[in-house]
Amino acid sequence: MNKEPKRRRGDRRDATLVRDLDSMHVFMPIMMPNRADNEAFIQELVDMSAVEAYLEKKNAQSPEYKYTFFHVILAALARTVEMRPRMNRFIIGNRYYDRNHITFSFIVKKAFSDNADESVMILKYDPTSEKPAIDMIHDKIADFVYSVRKSNKKDGTTDILDTLAKTPMWMRKLIVAILRSLDEHGHMPKDLANEDPYNSTVFISNLGSIKLNAGYHHLTNWGTNSVFVVVGEKHMQPFYSEDGTVAVKPALNLGLTLDERIADGYYYSKTIRLLKKFLAEPELLDIPSKEELNIEY
Repeated sequence: MNKEPKRRRGDRRDATLVRDLDSMHVFMPIMMPNRADNEAFIQELVDMSAVEAYLEKKNAQSPEYKYTFFHVILAALARTVEMRPRMNRFIIGNRYYDRNHITFSFIVKKAFSDNADESVMILKYDPTSEKPAIDMIHDKIADFVYSVRKSNKKDGTTDILDTLAKTPMWMRKLIVAILRSLDEHGHMPKDLANEDPYNSTVFISNLGSIKLNAGYHHLTNWGTNSVFVVVGEKHMQPFYSEDGTVAVKPALNLGLTLDERIADGYYYSKTIRLLKKFLAEPELLDIPSKEELNIEY
């Protein structure tokens, strides 16, 4: 993940063809070709008391743009995907690919009102950076949010859609059909591919910010996105310890919708354990991104 591999025959511009599949996985995308038909849904209740204490320390100096639960969850996901690379895998054109980069897409609402405009942010995580994951993600989001909320500037995705929306219906359908075929064969124009949120590692929705709980969200057959994460609203939740005592702690629900073809249940289980490890010990996210983490989970 740290270094983009040399491109070989069969590779895409954005990903490397997986060449060491067992026979079952060779046939799986042929027998079950649609991503949206192969969804696995996982919901996890997460104790956020450690994150809450961590954020108090991070915000003690009263930064202009405060660190939030969302930043911590994104940073934890980034480190998790880095250490669990099959989570960055996708299937298109009946073939498996390992994505060259770790990216996240999410919606930024310019104001909390019914008619407020929305922008799409596509955030690229750099695992070779000297910056810790938490600071990298915090700073990139702060810059983007400031840009879209303090100006009339549109994100690249919205600009492209606004242009295409002016064409007649028959032309829109033709354009989408052509782009779908190009993407299937790895020839989607680079400028379009880079601005498409459905080509990201993880599409994440922070429903907690609008007072909703986490729930199921579908995947799509468009693009290459294999993981959708929904973050619920923080609430107080009783947790039982091993000795039977009860403590009420801050918590939230995470809903993860996954393409079940990219990994097996055991791989997903260990991935969730690692994600929860980062949320239980968020100080790990202060370690520079380029440093390898040897932790048990």
